[in-house]
Formats: sequence, structure tokens, C-alpha cells
Amino acid sequence: MGGARIPAATYRLQFNEGFRFRDAAALVPYLAALGITDLYASPLLQARRGSPHGYDVTDPTRVNEALGGGEGFALLADELQRHRMGLLLDIVPNHMAASSENPWWRDVLRNGPDSSYADFFDIDWRPLRPGLHGKVLLPVLGAPYGRVLESGEVKLVLAEDGLWAAYREHRMPLSPASFRRLAAGWAAGLRDALGPGHTAGAAMMEIVNRPCGDAAKSLWRLYATSPEIKAFLDENLRLPADDLDRLLAEQSYRLAYWRAGSEELNYRRFFDVTDLAGVRMDDEKVFEATHALVFELVRRGTVTGLRIDHIDGLSDPRAYLRALQGRLARPDGDHSFYIVVEKILGQGEELPGDWPVHGTTGYDFLNLVNAIFVDGDGAAELDALYARFAGVRTGFDRLVYEQKKRVMDLLFPGEVRALAWRLGLPAEGDRHGRDLTLWELERALVEVTACLPVYRTYIDGFTVAEHDRDYIEHAVEEAVRRNPAVTRAAGFLRRVLLLRFPPGLTAEQRRLWLDFVMRWQQFTGPAMAKGFEDTALYIYNRLVSLNEVGGEPASRGIPVREFHRRNAARGRRWPHALNATSTHDTKRSEDVRARINVLSEIAGNWAARVERWSRWNSARKPVVDGAPVPDGNMELLVYQTLIGAWPLREGEVPAVKERFLNYLVKAAREAKVHTGWLDPDDGYEKALQAFASSILEPDSGNRFLDDFREFQRVTAFYGALNSLAQVLLKAASPGVPDFYQGTELWNLSLVDPDNRRPVDFGLRARLLASLMEEEALGRRALVEKLLSGWDDGRVKLYVTYKALAFRRAHAALFAEGEYIPLDAAGPAGEHVCAFARRHGDGWALVAVPRLAARLRLRGVPGSGGLPETAFPLGEAAWGDTALLLPEGAPGRWHNIFTGEKVAGECLRVADLLRHFPVALLGKDK
Repeated sequence: MGGARIPAATYRLQFNEGFRFRDAAALVPYLAALGITDLYASPLLQARRGSPHGYDVTDPTRVNEALGGGEGFALLADELQRHRMGLLLDIVPNHMAASSENPWWRDVLRNGPDSSYADFFDIDWRPLRPGLHGKVLLPVLGAPYGRVLESGEVKLVLAEDGLWAAYREHRMPLSPASFRRLAAGWAAGLRDALGPGHTAGAAMMEIVNRPCGDAAKSLWRLYATSPEIKAFLDENLRLPADDLDRLLAEQSYRLAYWRAGSEELNYRRFFDVTDLAGVRMDDEKVFEATHALVFELVRRGTVTGLRIDHIDGLSDPRAYLRALQGRLARPDGDHSFYIVVEKILGQGEELPGDWPVHGTTGYDFLNLVNAIFVDGDGAAELDALYARFAGVRTGFDRLVYEQKKRVMDLLFPGEVRALAWRLGLPAEGDRHGRDLTLWELERALVEVTACLPVYRTYIDGFTVAEHDRDYIEHAVEEAVRRNPAVTRAAGFLRRVLLLRFPPGLTAEQRRLWLDFVMRWQQFTGPAMAKGFEDTALYIYNRLVSLNEVGGEPASRGIPVREFHRRNAARGRRWPHALNATSTHDTKRSEDVRARINVLSEIAGNWAARVERWSRWNSARKPVVDGAPVPDGNMELLVYQTLIGAWPLREGEVPAVKERFLNYLVKAAREAKVHTGWLDPDDGYEKALQAFASSILEPDSGNRFLDDFREFQRVTAFYGALNSLAQVLLKAASPGVPDFYQGTELWNLSLVDPDNRRPVDFGLRARLLASLMEEEALGRRALVEKLLSGWDDGRVKLYVTYKALAFRRAHAALFAEGEYIPLDAAGPAGEHVCAFARRHGDGWALVAVPRLAARLRLRGVPGSGGLPETAFPLGEAAWGDTALLLPEGAPGRWHNIFTGEKVAGECLRVADLLRHFPVALLGKDK
């Protein structure tokens, strides 16, 4: 897509009240020096007060005041322009905060279906339950409605902007009719109490017939300035439960116990989050209203790219993206504004080629590059350990199927029931579907949705694309195989999903079928996200470095040739997609995954350690309901998490321990096996934390801790080497390298909120400035110093800085250049991943080690040993292993990291990696 401003490298910043526009502006010079060309910002539009992330937008027409507002944003924009940096902005078209802070949502609650914004939100105003017709269910109560009402927890409050029903932190506006009725009654009562000639009573009577907004403000002024009126109103605001119940029954919402939300909620939400309401982006006026400020920022040149959050939540992603590109067209007619979408691809799934975007946000690359650092032979040993130690023999595919069904029953029963009712409408008009009960249709829906191998299909008209048809056919076939009882209903559902109409349907009836399909497509994504991402990935603990969004947890990694095949395909199809390795949504940071991957290389030793540690720690396990905590599966997660997150500095241990304990509770709740978010088991959670805390206490009887420390020194070292290789592959592969905040140094973060901790940017800026000064004195001496002190993270910063500087200086080579896999011949050939990039007469060559721990173990008797912690450099590691260069390759090269020169038609890996463990070569002039 020519004409768009393509970033050379992006850096993701998480904005919140602790990191504002001024903070980011101060950081811009450092990012520019690092080699970043585009700041990649979390959502910046007005969000809920105290929002830690910005995805709960309350007003898309304003820049977030908590971040510094328009003035602060202008400061950041000016600083970016001074450094010729772009701004890739994360926007949220799928949902908004269902909060009284949101003026549109507030108006809907006040005025119901008559609100000007009633069709901005995806609300079913005539749901299955007649008592909810014309109302929005608000499941905000901590106990059943009657109990809450009678306890006096719901109060009537007067504010400058009207009358509100208040419950804890929630405020719900009263309708204009209710306000007028109450105000008129109060005015009459005040007149009777004070006499018709009293000024306070007269003033109260005078405001009743004003427009509602003016009346509310006038009433508030009287309340604030007249002690008599205040005392009178305070007394009358305390309504008895029966009166308050009647008043609430008049409103366009129904307060409800939070548990009712999953059963009867009548607005589309973001996954199972009831305080995020789905927006109808298919409506042109909604599209224009929600994007007006974004369009203005693009027109000014302040925003140069967009990241679209949760594209699968939209009714018609393709139409939305086309409309978006249409509105972002430049005056010269170029429709290629830089856009990437948050799209999680299933195994073998391709991003739709007709979407007018530049690619995904990079989970596909993340899982691709991670997989080459997993040892396939060792992974087979891990399978045996997992079955033996955890007792888990269920395949991961079966687990995902089971958990998708479980979350549909636990989290989405209302959505499933509403879909079944919608499916019942076409069934009534089809002689093969008419006898199917709603229960049968619901069971078929659950089974087919659970068997869908991707997040969703993209049917938006009466023609079904071949890949969508294949996914649906697979899902139906698999559903029937797993549960033959749904055969007849699944057969009918198959015809509906594939839009295979019976003869004689009217245009309206055909549209009914398509409407159902499009609504179903919006549901399958949440079912997959909650079943796969937020449940199965926390249950399947075989090798958790593979447990990532869009990943293959049961895989055994991939060989280098497969990495090259997929990387080359990305280069051909989506050369400007993001290359991510850590994001705000990853389950573990890139450095944590890189460490845990090492376990696959030393699987024999790992298995022996796990079983030894478990014996030693068995006495430290509390017993809950007759069972020791943790069980084998959770114990594996405990040890792997410690391997990944253990700090490199002893002084950091107390803070890491606290983070680790908090993580374990979140992981256990997500798994939903022994505890959960809906019904937390406090006894189990305390027992789990007690075990984890106990094994980290350096007491005289703790044999585990010293043994663990010895073992983790090896995984930390080789994990760091994996990370260096990963950084370089990310920077040089087809696509735009993306860096999550703080990851230019070692970053051992776990899932959010752990990965949103404050970053010490001052330290990073000082270290980079020091590196640049030392580099000027000689690169050979610098890299030797960096390797000797690898644990301070400066070596990762150096690789990042040098690779990005070279990429920025040769932008066309990496943005448009050919990707050429290089074969490595010789005794250590399988331990090298290498490729070249070529554009015109410009060349670059990359070579990195992989499975270096196993490489070091060559010649060590037995498979249970630990390798020494030494960088694989020179002939001792690589022998005669060499890279075979393609025809036309340069005869001479220079090493970007060390300054060394190498030459020849065949390059010895020992020469490339003689003084530094990764190599980036440029054509020598």
C-alpha cells in the first residue's frame, strides 16, 4: 500500500495518570536516539477517571484530561514533530465505558429509547424478558435488588446535573419525567411548610416548569445557598424502600444483582465485562461521531498511523476498515493510511487479503520467532513429564473445546440464549428446522462454537468465502463427532451459517438468516478469547513459554526452515505489519518466555529437578478440602514462573516475591479450576500463596532454594542469549519492529497488571548515552565489557540501538527488501538462524544462535547435565559451520556490532560470532 508513512520502528507507551503527555514528551529525544521512528500510544481519548489503560473511553471527542488534556497533547505532538517521529495511535471502535462519566451512555439511561444516543450502543430494547422492554439492565449491585434496596444502600442524591440514584461508586440519572414529578411535589410541600409568601418556597415553585437541565441547575443553586431548602430536600431525598422502588421502576434501566448480568444483560459488552458497552460502528453517524477527533488529528498530521483494537468485535470489520481508509484519504486521493489491526490468527489462518490495512499488531510474529527457540526433541520429553507429574493426558485441542463450552455456560449464558432465540426465527420458516426446540438449537450453537478453530468468520453478504466455509464445515463436523446428540440441529445450523437457503424465502427472510450469522460472528470471538486465552492457557502448564495469544501450547517448536517459510510469506503479504515480542496483553514478557524455552533444551535435567523439588517441598503444601495445594499441574506453573521471573539482582527478590504471589492468584482464578473471579476460594488462594512463599524462605530446612538458584542461573543466562537473538530477528525480519515500554533492558514481567509497572526511563536514557560514548572509543572493547556484565541489560540495549540505527539508515532495504533464507552447513548448522535482506545493491545479513544450551551440552555424557554458562563464540562453539551465500552477495561485509570485517563466498559462523553472540552485517564499501 504505497504512499503511507511506514514506521521503521515503534515503541509502545502505556499512558495513565502516572505517565502523562509531558512525561512522554520528555522521553522523545531518548526514543529518537534509540532508533525509534514512531511512538505507539495506548488510547489517549477521554477515559474513565483513574483508568490504568485508556480502553474504557467515556468521551471520544476529547483528549484525556487526566493525561494533560489538549495542552499536554500539543506539547507531545510538537516534540514528536521536532524529532520527525510519527504517532501510531491505539483506538477503540468496539466499545465505550458503560459509566455515568460517559455523556452518551448517561443520556441513554436518562431518556431510554428516546435518547439521541439510543442507537449508538448495541442494545436490545425488546429482549426476551418482557419486563426489560425499553430498559437497560444494569447488573451493578453486590446483592439481590430487594435486599440492597431495603438496606438503604441505594440513595437518591441531588447534584448540579440532576437527580441521581446512587449505589456505591455508581450513579444512575433519573428521567426528566421523574425529576419533574419529584420537583413539583417538593415545591408544593415546601410551599405548604413555609407558606405561599416565603421567598424560598416561591423560588422553588418558579423553577419547576423550566427546561429540565435548567431546572436541575436552579434547584442545585437553591439547595447550595438556602439552608431551609437544603434541610427540606435532605429530608425528602430519604425515600422509603417502597417509594424508591416505584421511582426506580419508572426509569429506563433496571438495577440488578451482578450475577444476573451473564444471564439477562441486554446490551453487547466487551467479552464478559459489563461496564464496557458495545458500540454500533456499522451506523454511519456513530462512526463519524466516535472518530471525529481522530480524523482531525490525522488531518493535522499529528497522528500518522492507527492501531485498531479488537477488530473482531465489530459487526463488519471489512466495511469499517474501508470506511476508515475512505475518511483518511489524502487530498491527492491516496487511500493508504498506515493501519494495523489487533487480530489474533488461528493456526494456518491468514489475515483477509482484501482488508485495507498493513497487517496485524504482531502476535503472529511473536509466536513464530518464539517457536524456533523450543527444542523439539526436548519438548517430547516434556510431554512425558507433564503426563507423569501433572497427570494431564487430555490434548490441548480437547481442553480448548471443553473450556469454550465452560465459559459459554459460566460467562455467556444470556448471549447464547439470545442467539438461540434469533436462530429460532429462521427455523420457524424452514420445514427442516421448524420442529427443533430452542434447547436443541442452543446446544448445537454451543457445540459448533466450541469447535470453531478460529476466533471468527467474516461473512458480510450472501456469498460465503471458501475459507469461511471450510471453518464452518470443520466446526459442524467436529461438533457432531464430539456430541452426536446435536446432529440434526447442527445440520440446520450449518445451512444457516453457510446461507444455504431453502426455496421460496423472501428477501426479508434471507436477511434474517444473514443477521443471525453476523451476530453469531460477533460472539465467537469472546467465546474463543475467554475459553482459549483466559482459561486454557492457564490450565495447560507443560511448557508455558508457548502459552501465548495465538500460540500453539502443545507444539514442539518449529525448525529454522519453517521459520524462514513463514517469515518470507509475511514479507510478501504483509511487509509492514508489526513485529511484536512483548505487548500490554502478552501472558509473559519476551525475556520470561526466552528463559522458559531453555527448559526444552535441558528437559532431562528439568524433569529430574521438578521431581526432586516436589519431594523436598511436599511437606510445605497446605491441605485444603483434603487435597494438598498446589496439585502437580499448578506446581509446574509455580516452578516455571520462578524460572522466568527470578531477578538478576538479589536486592530485587522481595519485590519479585510479592509480584509472584499476586500473579499466582490471578493465574489460578483465570484457570477456574480451584478458584475463580466469580467465586473466589479464599482458602485455596491463601494456601497457594503460603506454599509459594514458604519455598522461597531461606530457612535451614529449605533444600529447594539453593538448588533452584543454581539451576536458574543456567536458564537465565541462555534465556538472555535467546532474547538477544530474538531482538535482532525482530529488527531485521520483514515487518516493523515493535518494542514494548522498558523491554530494551531485561524485562521479567508477567501478565497485566504486572507488565504495566512504571518504567525507569531515566536509567535507560543514561545507559544509552553512556553506550554511545563508549562506542566512540572502540566497539571491540565495548562488546567485551557488555558480555562480561551481561546481567545489567546493557547488552540488550546495545543490540537494540545498533540494529535500529542500521535499519533507519537503510530504510528501503528493510521496508521493501527481499528476504533470503541462508542455509548453515556443518556440525552446528541446526543451531544457526540466518538470512539476508537485499534491495537493489543494498544488503544486510543476520545470524543468530538458537538452542545454545544444547549446543553447549554436545560432548557432555548423558542428557541430565547442565551446560556451562559461556557465550557460544568462535571455533570452540561453531567449528567449521558456515553460511552459504546466494549468488550476487557481496564479497566483503562489516559487522555492525563489533566493527569487524569478514569476506568470502562462504562465511564461517565462527568468524561472524567470534567476539559477539549475534551478528548483523552490512555490505562493506
